[in-house]
Amino acid sequence: PQKFFPFPVARRGGMWYNMGMIWSRSIVVASSAMLCAAALHGASTSVSSPSSTTRWATDAYPGFDREDRILPTSKKTPRWFSWFTGPAKDDAAGQMAYAEQCEAEGSWTKARKEYDALVREWPSSPEAPVAQERLADICFRRELDYEQAFEEYKYLLDFYSSQCDYDSVARRLWEVAKMMEEEGRTIVFFRFANTVDVRRAFEAVVRRAPGADFTPDAMLRVAKLREDDDEHDLAVQVYETLRNLHPLAPEARLALYREGQARMHVLRVHEYNRQRCKDTVEFLRMALASNPGGAEKRDFAAWLEEAVGRLEDDAFTAAKFYDSRTRTRRSAINAYERFLRDYPASRHADAVRARLAELESEASGK
Repeated sequence: PQKFFPFPVARRGGMWYNMGMIWSRSIVVASSAMLCAAALHGASTSVSSPSSTTRWATDAYPGFDREDRILPTSKKTPRWFSWFTGPAKDDAAGQMAYAEQCEAEGSWTKARKEYDALVREWPSSPEAPVAQERLADICFRRELDYEQAFEEYKYLLDFYSSQCDYDSVARRLWEVAKMMEEEGRTIVFFRFANTVDVRRAFEAVVRRAPGADFTPDAMLRVAKLREDDDEHDLAVQVYETLRNLHPLAPEARLALYREGQARMHVLRVHEYNRQRCKDTVEFLRMALASNPGGAEKRDFAAWLEEAVGRLEDDAFTAAKFYDSRTRTRRSAINAYERFLRDYPASRHADAVRARLAELESEASGK
């Protein structure tokens, strides 16, 4: 700083004691804010990539929110007015000792603040990942601030993945996500269910721990939250992905059944779509071939009958279209024969056979 400003400066405990230097830091902070705004604007139009330390297997999870539409975890920097909110000590080791003392005395809020100040001021120090984990633990275990705890654990995994016990932290991230689902969200002292934030929390868990034993359960919760928001078509994608990625997990069997329910819901509430109906029929036949349990088997069979019935009704309507004054008798005969070939057991089969006999009799009489 002395190189660029013609007045003396001094620093102690993270605080600048020269007004000229305070003014210079304000310029830097303002510039950083403008750069961040530009970066956020760019993020809305371009695909963001995870940091090199993030242990992501893939971001291709059908039914999840696309990562390029979610703001990535931002690296911590010294806060505004850091001459008041900065670290109390002059180096990372001293700051760590001071924060640990606050924690030992039960001053959770103070300890949380000092750990955070350490991470922001000395992010590359050996103490930083330890401080970040202590900070997250205080939010989770002591202050029960689950939303903030989730963000702090996520930050630890994203920026210090190789400097922490990744599996242990990922499991705590999973535990916090479950607490968020159970507790809801606090807004002005009131708790509300927030399916979008909770669903995105479980999606973040899956992406950061794709091979963990709790991942199939997390995916089930993502799909269920999609259904709660009446997004059954996206829930189908999540259930299908779960079955494909974790076919031997106990949750895969439940995902199969719930996928059937979701597919039938989509079939019933949306306008008839032949390809969607055919896909549902193929899925239900596959589900029945997987040898489901008694109750599930009955449901799959009933759903299959309903879905096939929709295809039959569509095919019957199409066949009758050819049995009109504007069409030839031969076209009608071909259409009815094709219907019987495709749906010999249809509830319309008897009526089609009777009409086909009439048409053939008329044709032979000429």
